[in-house]
Amino acid sequence: MNSAHPAKLSLGPVLYHWPRETLLDLYQAMADSPLDIIYLGETVCSKRRSLRLDDWLGLARELSETGKEVVLSTLALIEAESELLALQRICENGEFMVEANDMAAVQILAATGQPFVGGPTLNVYNQHSLAVLTAAGLRRWTMPVELSRQIFRDIQAQRPAGVETEVFAYGRLPLAYSARCFTARAHDLPKDDCQLRCLDDPDGLLLQTREQQDFLVLNGIQTQSALSFNLPAAQNAPEAGIDVLRISPQSLHTRQIVDVFDQWRNGQCSGKEANEALASHMPTGVCNGYWLGEAGMQTLATGQHGP
Repeated sequence: MNSAHPAKLSLGPVLYHWPRETLLDLYQAMADSPLDIIYLGETVCSKRRSLRLDDWLGLARELSETGKEVVLSTLALIEAESELLALQRICENGEFMVEANDMAAVQILAATGQPFVGGPTLNVYNQHSLAVLTAAGLRRWTMPVELSRQIFRDIQAQRPAGVETEVFAYGRLPLAYSARCFTARAHDLPKDDCQLRCLDDPDGLLLQTREQQDFLVLNGIQTQSALSFNLPAAQNAPEAGIDVLRISPQSLHTRQIVDVFDQWRNGQCSGKEANEALASHMPTGVCNGYWLGEAGMQTLATGQHGP
């Protein structure tokens, strides 16, 4: 990345169920941060209602006044008519761009001619899909977390004009979604009477193998990696062509993580130095395998697979 034009920094939507006060404290701390873009809203489970749409809109207006670009995120898995109606309200908010995380959102936004951001769960795996979505109004896409740097480069080579590329750069990787709630099941509760037990686990419920190796994290209907993906652990500088680096919020140290990424994108520290600075902030360690074309759980030294 040319240091004269560093990548923007974004804060992705909070993937966990946090109390209202915790959410408000996070965004208050982000108001004067070096972030360029902030995503707001619930993407995992519609039962998580610490903030309602009107609350998210009020927060969006406040953050916009600080100079941040604010985007409203949508659910990745629509399972009920009530969720579809709520999705429509978000898409028709009239003030802020929307991150479409499933094709229902794309259909609503395209029908009204609104530009939108394509979230990572749209599963854009090639330039042909990207071209179709661009024709529907896509202006920025977020690469699926399991794709490699080489696939990123291949798609970038044929990226439509006027489209930005965003890469998930830090956080536990969202791997899968299910109609079942794994957190409820872990507590021997039915999904319809989950008692919002995910509130007990602000960074998800850690799952280990029989050998006591950290393996996955259960987060309601979402399954995540136990290890945190960290792009600086894979290369010394942001890849050319990345327009936006996405940081996924966690319950602790998010502001410090943002500050380290700000230094890294501006060439003030190397990938190795950034990774060392971030090491103590990761709940269970680092991985970078997917980006380097290896198994996702692997951790390879910075620069081991190219620049």
